[in-house]
Amino acid sequence: MRGVSDNVHPMKRPPIRQSTLVRSDREHTFEVFVRDIGAWWPTRSHSLGLEKVTTVTIERELGGRIYETWTDGRQVDWGEVILWQPTERFAMTWTSLPEVTEVELTFTALSPALTRVALEHRGWERLTAEQVAAATSLSGGYEAGWKRILDIFTRQVEAGTVEGS
Repeated sequence: MRGVSDNVHPMKRPPIRQSTLVRSDREHTFEVFVRDIGAWWPTRSHSLGLEKVTTVTIERELGGRIYETWTDGRQVDWGEVILWQPTERFAMTWTSLPEVTEVELTFTALSPALTRVALEHRGWERLTAEQVAAATSLSGGYEAGWKRILDIFTRQVEAGTVEGS
């Protein structure tokens, strides 16, 4: 005899998808995202340590860490690189939620000086309804957050205000 729980399936939650067009070549756009993330990421609003954060680092290899460094030298992990295809795409685990999710970024050259950056944040089905509600309760949640991140990134790459760009 089947129990009631046999008919319970996890709620399918679609991934968050965002994209932006960057007036820059693909290689440069990728490099600024991964190499210079600490220079452009808005840590005062989008980090675990907020005002304590001095930089954000992506270790540029499969299995590399993504972490923020605080003023006291402490390193706080955001995730791990799980896909590494330099200049084309990379994916990482995202450990800032109660359950691990994944974020993948794809860099597509549309012309020699125009790149589409597409972001997909997936794995929301691993979270309970309450966890999703808590994660998305702040002013537009992750949907608005990723849009803001990509907007800041795009503006700074195009303005050439990122160190090394």
